[in-house]
Amino acid sequence: MFNLTMCDTLYVFTLPFLIYYYADENDWPFSEPFCKVIRFLFYANLYGSILFLCCISLHRFVGICYPVRSLNWFSARRARLISVAVWACVLFCQAPVLYFSRTRDVDTERICYDTTSPELFDDFLVYSSVVSVLMFALPFMVVMVCYGLMVKKLLEPSWSSEGRAAGARRGPATSKKKSVKMIIIVLAAFMLCFLPFHLTRSLYYSFRYLRQVDPTQISCSLLEASSVAYKVTRPLASANSCVDPILYFLAGQDARSNLTNKCKQSLPKPRSVNHCLTTQL
Repeated sequence: MFNLTMCDTLYVFTLPFLIYYYADENDWPFSEPFCKVIRFLFYANLYGSILFLCCISLHRFVGICYPVRSLNWFSARRARLISVAVWACVLFCQAPVLYFSRTRDVDTERICYDTTSPELFDDFLVYSSVVSVLMFALPFMVVMVCYGLMVKKLLEPSWSSEGRAAGARRGPATSKKKSVKMIIIVLAAFMLCFLPFHLTRSLYYSFRYLRQVDPTQISCSLLEASSVAYKVTRPLASANSCVDPILYFLAGQDARSNLTNKCKQSLPKPRSVNHCLTTQL
């Protein structure tokens, strides 16, 4: 959850500048290096959120489908190593954005390209396609498979006894309810936030490339319609920052429950009234 918070912080940092840019009709008032940094942070937030949501899904899958064996699999050290690996993957895969992002003066306005300059678009299309497959399509498939197996496991009558054997103090019914909530929230983030953005972006990039190769294949109206659809779904890609607080709340319930249990265990047990009276007499 800390890593999701970091991703959301990156987005919050870029938001005021992007709002100002689009509200001013695509007139970038800052330098080109700053344009590169803003675009880089935006996509680092996007794909960092996707990968960490995938990690959360894998964690829940292992905890539900292998409740007893997974007790020895998780540790704080392993979690830190996985987090470092995810951040390294995000930074490595998004580093080319610092190269592709450019500014260009058109008449009296300066454009901060969301993609890249026209002469680099072919190379950018290859890069964007690879990133979409590695950092969205594959994690999306992993999430769908994990949650499909999780739902199948939750529907089994034997799951309650396995959950009780894992030592959960909340009980299998509460754990099952929380797991279902987590499934719905993460699937909603992928289906409503990330999927429309990647579909419309891929469609727009494909139409734009085909029109460059042969203008007769794609009409201007079709290219414009795909561009509008892409721009409409682009804010949805960042709407996951509104879903993440619900995940924080669910994780906070676990933390509060664990803290309460530890406090109860550390408190001394009160002596009975009869014992006190007998001692005084």
